[in-house]
Amino acid sequence: MLRPSSGVLISVNGLGFPPQNLARVVVWEWLNEHGRWRPYTAAVCHHIENVLKEDARGSVVLGQVDPQLAPYIIDLQSMHQFRQDTGTMRPVRRNFYDPSSAPGKGIVWEWENDNNSWTPYDMDICITIQNAYEKQHPWLDLSSLGFCYLIYFNSMSQMNRQTQRKRRLRRRMDLAYPLTMGSIPKSQSWPVGTNSGQPCSCQQCLLVNSTRAASNAILASQRRKVYVGNSNGTLTVRQSNTFNGTALWSVGTMPTGGTAKMEQVRSPSGMQVTTFSRSQSAPTGTQLPGQNNLNRPGTQQVAILSTRASIPPGVPALPVKNLNGTGPVHPALAGMTGILMCAAGLPVCLTRAPKPILHPPPVSKSDIKPVPGINGICRKTKKKHLKKSKNPEDVVRRYIQKVKSPPDEDCTICMERLVASSGYEGLLSHRGAKPELVGKLGKCGHMYHLLCLVAMYNNGNKDGSLQCPTCKAIYGEKTGTQPPGKMEFHIIPHSLPGYTESKTIRIVYDIPTGIQGPEHPNPGKKFTARGFPRHCYLPDNEKGRKVLKLLIVAWDRRLIFTIGTSSTTGECDTVVWNEIHHKTEFGSNLTGHGYPDPNYLDNVLAELMAQGVLEANLKD
Repeated sequence: MLRPSSGVLISVNGLGFPPQNLARVVVWEWLNEHGRWRPYTAAVCHHIENVLKEDARGSVVLGQVDPQLAPYIIDLQSMHQFRQDTGTMRPVRRNFYDPSSAPGKGIVWEWENDNNSWTPYDMDICITIQNAYEKQHPWLDLSSLGFCYLIYFNSMSQMNRQTQRKRRLRRRMDLAYPLTMGSIPKSQSWPVGTNSGQPCSCQQCLLVNSTRAASNAILASQRRKVYVGNSNGTLTVRQSNTFNGTALWSVGTMPTGGTAKMEQVRSPSGMQVTTFSRSQSAPTGTQLPGQNNLNRPGTQQVAILSTRASIPPGVPALPVKNLNGTGPVHPALAGMTGILMCAAGLPVCLTRAPKPILHPPPVSKSDIKPVPGINGICRKTKKKHLKKSKNPEDVVRRYIQKVKSPPDEDCTICMERLVASSGYEGLLSHRGAKPELVGKLGKCGHMYHLLCLVAMYNNGNKDGSLQCPTCKAIYGEKTGTQPPGKMEFHIIPHSLPGYTESKTIRIVYDIPTGIQGPEHPNPGKKFTARGFPRHCYLPDNEKGRKVLKLLIVAWDRRLIFTIGTSSTTGECDTVVWNEIHHKTEFGSNLTGHGYPDPNYLDNVLAELMAQGVLEANLKD
């Protein structure tokens, strides 16, 4: 057995820079929901380092180097990864490793997951495995790193010590991670200064730059008003609440002409202020607010000027949705509001809105229980199970009644009069479907040309069902075009806001990327699946279990997801939700996709009904 040795993280003086004249390998990592730091690929790390050298205060659009990371942006100032389609924020960090370790050699160790694809190990585990491999150890125990796995090099497999389950293992050569030597020039704080480079015109960069421009204008306006001179020669600086206590100036904007001393005083109005006395020096080695720290792990560091003052009465506080958090006000809207209020001489204070709680606390496997009254804990869908043997004309005739004397009104499909021939005459010919024939749907009574209904059916999923284009009434069993995947559901011992007396039903959807079938927009073309696995939540009560049962029916009918264009990122040929809303935010409702929401269960039941999924479909 081998203990971690030469692959451990190198201490870098707490500043995110290696010591002078000492070569180190740079690995950028992000923090997942389980508290594990996951490494970016070497190509992505090279891209981040290149952006860092050009503008250490900037943002990194990961989709420019890896199309699968198109929704993601890294803000180097806040050291967070931002996902544009879901609003998810994750801390990132910049770590340094020995050049002789696995990342320095471009060696990647991976294990095979349930989707038969390969997942890389965390970097510390990868380095430990490589060390044991180089020393020709026959096996390696990972319990010293907190994992109950054994690695067998002869069979290239990983075994779970508790379940005895084995997975395949592989060692792959890839691009070596970037190498750095000495220190990189320290960046100033955002939003001080501007970027002289040519701005990118992609959608992600436009979002970031518009956010930054609006904030720059507000901060510049407030910075001009922040200094107040006293008769005793002391320069007083009002403490601002902007961005959760971060000061509005950087080292470059401190008073000149002498050294400064900082102290907390009270103004006559009772507002807490910070004063700079030019006779003494501020303590050295203390990081002032506004300075960037490239190696901080996402939590904001405490500094001398981070004491927050209460917002004075009458000063409006605008929760801002920006790269440092989420809230109800868009950054551009908040920025323009602040500019107008400042120009009018009105005080305004931008505050950081609280972050959404997307996931519950960690849950052990022993605490996860099946949902009572529901068989199993998983559903899988295969590539295609559509009913295809029916002739389109026979399907349509099954649901309509022939109208001998149609009224003189429009057919809402072809927009021709019902007393005239169908607009599809000459474009579509079917044996027995004459252009002038009109039929009335049985349940809703709406009337259309028979040939128009056949054309509409041919343009749909061709699953043996029909949906009225006027009232959306469904005839037959409607199925969708959801790609193959897996749906899991179980109970976790935590409560949702608004349902403190109940536990929680967690649903996990997982759909891999694949090739579009004949029922999809672009048959034969690859489709992407962003953000999977997706976690959704229901209260574990009677109505919550009813919703789960109906969602299982909808999943079996392939109605939960479809392939189309993302409304948030604009990406085409990707898996998107299909008009059945889910709650993906566990402990809050800041994004509108969480709890408390007393009307959600009734709303989703109505959405399921609109898809033809009814309580009558449930089996006792």
